[in-house]
Amino acid sequence: MSIRKIIEINEEKCDGCGDCIMACAEGAIQMIDGKAKVINDSYCDGLGACLGECPQGAITIIEREATAFDQAAVQKHLSQLKRTLLPVHPVGGGCPGSAMQQIDKKDTAVTHAGLRPAVASQLGHWPVQLMLIPPHAPFLANADILICVDCVPFVLPDFHSRYLAGRAVLVGCPKLDDLNHYAEKIKAIFAEASPRSIMVLKMEVPCCSGIAQVVLQARNEVVPDIPIEVLTIGIRGEIKCEPVRIR
Repeated sequence: MSIRKIIEINEEKCDGCGDCIMACAEGAIQMIDGKAKVINDSYCDGLGACLGECPQGAITIIEREATAFDQAAVQKHLSQLKRTLLPVHPVGGGCPGSAMQQIDKKDTAVTHAGLRPAVASQLGHWPVQLMLIPPHAPFLANADILICVDCVPFVLPDFHSRYLAGRAVLVGCPKLDDLNHYAEKIKAIFAEASPRSIMVLKMEVPCCSGIAQVVLQARNEVVPDIPIEVLTIGIRGEIKCEPVRIR
């Protein structure tokens, strides 16, 4: 037993919708008597992929005494549930937005209205939000990882062709989200994925500086030999200064 991060579910807020169950790739959450509950501390990695799936805001991350996360126990548990760590399509009432998938570029050329976009999307996986992607996601393994502040794609007209193509992207907002949680999750991602390279795209506004700091710290602690590049983007889409490259 040790003090570590783990999720906590407020039963008074939980309405039993079940959206969090499939968002938890480790199967740590089950519905008991109409309420979502963590059935075993050792199944919960504390990274919070389920946070964004709760419409009632009933899930938070806390620090308390808990047994260590046990990957082997998770695999055995999932085999008993007849699930894998990577559900392609959620079942049993889960939210489709939490299902991981890799995107075939041939499928991105036509919109729902049957119209072809002017430029093809270069996105190769789903989801993209840092809060929702687990460290073991297959598209992160040995990838060129792009960590992008979520305002950046709106100001860079060539974002897809110049920066996204060929990279696995993690998107987040260092102002609105928990930066300390980002720091721990990025460390876990780097440790699990062993990326080939890391790129950070942040805006020039002061609140964006934190994302570069936590990524640099995680890189230095976990994968110090991996090259990293940090670019600062102006609100008019210009590169504000020479990219910071560390090898």
